[in-house]
Amino acid sequence: MTWSRTSLVAALAILALPHTGMAQEKATLSASQSDPQRMGWMQGSPPPDDKIIRFSDPDYFSFPKLRWTVCHIRQLMPTMGVSRGSGAPVMLESRNDPAIDALTFTPLGNSAKMTWHESLSANYTDGIVVLHKGKIVYERYSGCLNDEGQHSAMSVTKSVTGLLGEILVAEGKLDDTARVKSIVPELANSAFGDATVRQVLDMTTGLKYSEDYADPDADVWTYSAAGNPLPKPADYTGPRTYFDYLKTVTKEGTHGAAFGYKTINSDALGWIIARVSGKSVAQLLSERIWSKMGAEQDAYYTVDSIGTPFAGGGLNAGLRDMARLGQLMLGGGVIHGQRLFPQSVVDDIRRGGDKAAFKKAGYQPLQGWSYRDMWWVTHNPHGAFMARGVYGQAIYVDPAADMVIARFSSHPIASNSANDPTSLPAYDAVANYLMTR
Repeated sequence: MTWSRTSLVAALAILALPHTGMAQEKATLSASQSDPQRMGWMQGSPPPDDKIIRFSDPDYFSFPKLRWTVCHIRQLMPTMGVSRGSGAPVMLESRNDPAIDALTFTPLGNSAKMTWHESLSANYTDGIVVLHKGKIVYERYSGCLNDEGQHSAMSVTKSVTGLLGEILVAEGKLDDTARVKSIVPELANSAFGDATVRQVLDMTTGLKYSEDYADPDADVWTYSAAGNPLPKPADYTGPRTYFDYLKTVTKEGTHGAAFGYKTINSDALGWIIARVSGKSVAQLLSERIWSKMGAEQDAYYTVDSIGTPFAGGGLNAGLRDMARLGQLMLGGGVIHGQRLFPQSVVDDIRRGGDKAAFKKAGYQPLQGWSYRDMWWVTHNPHGAFMARGVYGQAIYVDPAADMVIARFSSHPIASNSANDPTSLPAYDAVANYLMTR
């Protein structure tokens, strides 16, 4: 149906795009040329007609408008807050290292070297923070973002959802061997019903679900229409919420046989978390982490028509707070001397998932990696692991280098395959440098 492909529905879908998701046409505008300030988007009271970005625009989440939209989701869509609490933030100590800009590396599949500084514009970086031993050693902002702004984390959200799920498992509040239907009976007749919580956490469920955005009949459009918070048309007969949609998912293949990156796993886990804890992922994130890690800003989630947070891609936050989340992971659940969750949570993530199951997904740039608790595990010599989102969102944790990198971007191409060739070796270059400091 035409309505299911409106700008809002497309945006909800794009927020959750997988690594190999819809690739947009290569941009002809550089990072500098497409800077939203230079483009003049939404400037003026009111802005000129040709510079207005509306919720109803069919291209409001497309490049180059995307470069403004990613920092202003709350102005365009209904949201639910993640409170940082009433206490004072714990400020991160800063000792800027200007030498990082000049570090060089060789992009994957290329022979010409690139500097760290050059990689920022190559990847349309809106903001990046590097922590070393818990201190800021590098921080840059551009485009739509500054140190007081918030940005869409996109599928980094999944890793936050997975973290909350694994915390409940480690604390004995959630049995990861339990069948989903024993926790959420409403899913008994769906594909999730006979899957284990662990299979949902690691996305090894066998689901008949297509995220092929080139296919007008792909399941993702029905899923996105269900999550659309706007009133449905009079002739609409499909599911009206994330919960409603999850009940319709049918099985394909065998649970546990292969890794399949499908956003609906994250929303199923969000429902499991809500049922076990009595709180939505937004509420639980605030209670367990955001209000205790010294965050500078509240965060927020996009929601469906009944206020259910989008557990697969709806988180928006400040960059330094994303770096704090990475530092919390690096610290094994401890930040600023306070333990927020058991060490075993991070230990489980760092061990990684089933490499053979992951290999079946065919991620060529990520050979040897695995997926555990909705985190991407490199299994490289440094033991690095990361949260990833389309258009270049990332939290990269390198235990050997005692380093965290948090990045927000608005790359013109959704798939991370467009920025991985420069991003991954750039992260390694900084890690290797910091190990000498």
